[in-house]
Amino acid sequence: MKKTVTTLADGRELLYYDSRDDVVRDAVDRRPLDAVSTSSEIRRDPLLGDSVAIASHRQGRTYHPPADECPLCPSRDGRLSEIPDDQYDVVVFENRFPSLAGDSGRCEVVCFTSDHDASFAGLTEEQATLVLGAWTDRTAELAELPQVKQVFCFENRGAEIGVTLGHPHGQIYAYPFVTPRTELMLRSMEAHRERTGGNLFDDVVARELADGDRVVLTGEHWVAFVPYAAHWPYEVHLYPRRRVPDLRALDDAARTEFAQVYLELLRRFDRIFGPGEPPTPYIAAWHQAPFGVAGREEFGLHLELFTIRRTSGKLKFLAGSESGMSVFINDVPPEAAAQRLREVASE
Repeated sequence: MKKTVTTLADGRELLYYDSRDDVVRDAVDRRPLDAVSTSSEIRRDPLLGDSVAIASHRQGRTYHPPADECPLCPSRDGRLSEIPDDQYDVVVFENRFPSLAGDSGRCEVVCFTSDHDASFAGLTEEQATLVLGAWTDRTAELAELPQVKQVFCFENRGAEIGVTLGHPHGQIYAYPFVTPRTELMLRSMEAHRERTGGNLFDDVVARELADGDRVVLTGEHWVAFVPYAAHWPYEVHLYPRRRVPDLRALDDAARTEFAQVYLELLRRFDRIFGPGEPPTPYIAAWHQAPFGVAGREEFGLHLELFTIRRTSGKLKFLAGSESGMSVFINDVPPEAAAQRLREVASE
């Protein structure tokens, strides 16, 4: 993997990740851009104890542009975009409309391919491995920023999820605090260790493998299963068999196999609801250990992949119980979801 660091016309950082070492990236951003101005701030909720990012400048962000005006496509035929070069493998750049900025953290955009009409599921194993390399590199660099406490790599896919740009891409949020979900995991991890002497993440994976009903697929280095108490209609957790706290700690064998396993999972997601159905909307979220917390080496890196579509043409809405009380009600039994995801395996 070759990495080239450059800057855009307004001073934001842009990084090219290429699979070939002989690629030269010297294109210049020729757009007349003003410096980015943000008003992001973090406010603490005194009742719940969590944090909210207030970012009013995001009201003006790009919203469902036509394909020929996509800001994530390469700059071609006289049309200038966020990527100055006329083609790329993987690109990461600072978000022009960040939720977090400065002392409040950092937000980045990850473009998986220059092909506007592609999807992550359609990438080759080499391309998917390159994306994993970019996620890992960004995790390592953002971990060095003094204000950053946790790095979150994720992909939102589909208009139903709220995606406003159709180009295949994801994001990276570098938070200045430990997120509420991770705080809950850390507390559960500590309570489990005190109660049993074991590691929570190891024991969860071992339980699912022993039970087998919710296992979707397994590899030599990865295992994917629907969790026992799945929140979402179709939800899969992907764990490396050798527990590590974050992406930086994966070994070469796990990195190589990741592309095979993850691409298969994404392709199965697109088959859940049968032929002729539109692509399945989903969120893919990497859970990594935060920095500077006690017991971070006990944390288990994993990816959570889920869709809000519960059946053909119907979405799972977060209504009163979910939004008002954070108590999820799942219409699809996890065992049935796992069975369906086994049935739609690629041939």
